[in-house]
Amino acid sequence: MKKFISILFSLLLPLSFTSASKAGGHMEAEVIHWWTSGGEQAAITKFAEAWEDMGNTWIDTAITGGENARGTTVNRIIGGNPPTAAQFNISKQFVDLVEQGQLQSLEEVASAEGWRDFIYPKALIETCEFEGEFYCVPVNIHSSQWMWINKEVFAKAGVAEPNTIQEFINVAPAIQDAGFIPLALGGQPWQESLMFDVVLSSTLGRDYSRQVYGDKDVSAFRDGRYELALQTFRDLNEFVDEGAPGRLWNEATAMVVDGKAAVQIMGDWARGEFAVAGKVAKEDYNCVIPGEEKYVGLGGDVFVFPKSSDPKVKEVQLKMASMMVNPTVQAKFNNAKGSLPMRLDVDTSAADACMTMGLELIKNPDALLKDSDDYNSPAFVNAWDDVLTEFRNDSGYSVADAMDDLENVLTSGL
Repeated sequence: MKKFISILFSLLLPLSFTSASKAGGHMEAEVIHWWTSGGEQAAITKFAEAWEDMGNTWIDTAITGGENARGTTVNRIIGGNPPTAAQFNISKQFVDLVEQGQLQSLEEVASAEGWRDFIYPKALIETCEFEGEFYCVPVNIHSSQWMWINKEVFAKAGVAEPNTIQEFINVAPAIQDAGFIPLALGGQPWQESLMFDVVLSSTLGRDYSRQVYGDKDVSAFRDGRYELALQTFRDLNEFVDEGAPGRLWNEATAMVVDGKAAVQIMGDWARGEFAVAGKVAKEDYNCVIPGEEKYVGLGGDVFVFPKSSDPKVKEVQLKMASMMVNPTVQAKFNNAKGSLPMRLDVDTSAADACMTMGLELIKNPDALLKDSDDYNSPAFVNAWDDVLTEFRNDSGYSVADAMDDLENVLTSGL
């Protein structure tokens, strides 16, 4: 497949162009992203406003769903019509594009502005650096390890707010008896795998996650702990409503915001939805990183810039990359997004109580947790998630069978 893509690139590259122009001091740029919910739109608008305040034009191409947006970007690059910039995750999702020579090096601006001195944590540099040059801009840090709690629902149900997954499972029946949905979930593979990863990391910790996902340690995988995490994951099924299949993540968040559901296990981007709804952290809702030990995941978003033979396009791209890491822009964007800035020298005076929790944790290197896709290829992650999705949705799929299938992925070399 990679060879086929390479042939297409070589045939189509001479035809390539990008939606960017420069007339005098004015720069026009098209940006592909998947931020379409209320909180996400509020955040991407901060980038657009900063770009337009510089006298430029931002062409917004929002596509629902990360896979759809990334697929559109790749298809347009292959087709010779790339955007100026495109969103990817902090992961290995865009490695093939770098290897095929299709992304603009950002080393010129990165070196001039000293990105290596202020990007934090340093693992973000590893994500964006290839053969000593920057090829992406990390714009935030997102952690999946959160439970979002409607305080009023818990008060009406007469039960204590949980600090662990097991505490939630213990009180969930009382929440059901009070007429509420205990757990709001969107039945999409990535949401299901995210929830499982929170179960795993909050009960078994960072070192165990590294052993399994990073080291591919079969003995650790088979020592009984992963089976317990799978069973806990299945136990959560009892508390999800029948409308979950296909539900978008922000629709599940709205269930908690509106008081229909008690809890959502979702990344910190959910905070943006509470903020848009005018809810106040620790008053209207609570944010909990479940588990005895607290971790902040190193997920998040980056922007890449497809290469063009036009030097004017490169100028636009380097200017936009610089804008995205600007400390003032970083503060505005991440406060709206619900994420943490990728540098510590930004003004966080507007941070709410939940963002403050993350800001404190991220300063502790021992609290930083790598996700599976920081270690593994998209093919590995997709195969792993397929097993988890089947396990959650098929009650006849046993823990033992799921373990066998996951071990096959673990040892597959994907």
